[in-house]
Amino acid sequence: MDIAQLILDDHHEQRRLFAILEEIDRADTGVLAAIWDRLASFLELHAQAEEDVFYPALLQAGIAARRTAGVEDETLDAIHDHNEIRDAITEVARHRVGTDDWYAAVTAANLANSDHMAEEEREGLTDIRRLTGLAHRHRLAVAFAAFEARNHAGVRPVDKDPETYVRVAEGNSPVTARGSLSVGSLKRP
Repeated sequence: MDIAQLILDDHHEQRRLFAILEEIDRADTGVLAAIWDRLASFLELHAQAEEDVFYPALLQAGIAARRTAGVEDETLDAIHDHNEIRDAITEVARHRVGTDDWYAAVTAANLANSDHMAEEEREGLTDIRRLTGLAHRHRLAVAFAAFEARNHAGVRPVDKDPETYVRVAEGNSPVTARGSLSVGSLKRP
């Protein structure tokens, strides 16, 4: 088992669910809502699993290989992307299922997620393969799968400040209680 492959498998499922939404009759709002709810929950869970398991490991691997700047930039961009995806999911919820506005918001979420996946597949997953061995990627995969299994019912979406996230993940800032960094539209009070 390899963390890179687990993430790719999740990406495939995300693409599949977005494609299913495109094939459902817009009048079938119950089915649209059910598929969207599953997808939205999965997007949030996947982002949190990456933030808890994958990106800290990528940063640590970059530090060990003296490639800190590259993996920091990738991680900053990824956390920013995750915030955009969370915000896009929130925007979908503001519209009645099946309306033109709802479809436009779903399309925006799909575009934000597709852009993120492409960058991650091209950069972060390539770097984790180059910078770590299979045994380490296996341990990460176990942790990633366990996180998703333990949180299968969903996670609370919380935007994060990318720079603070990187400092904490690199060990340059004390880790505080898990949760909001008080940035973005999904701030926790």
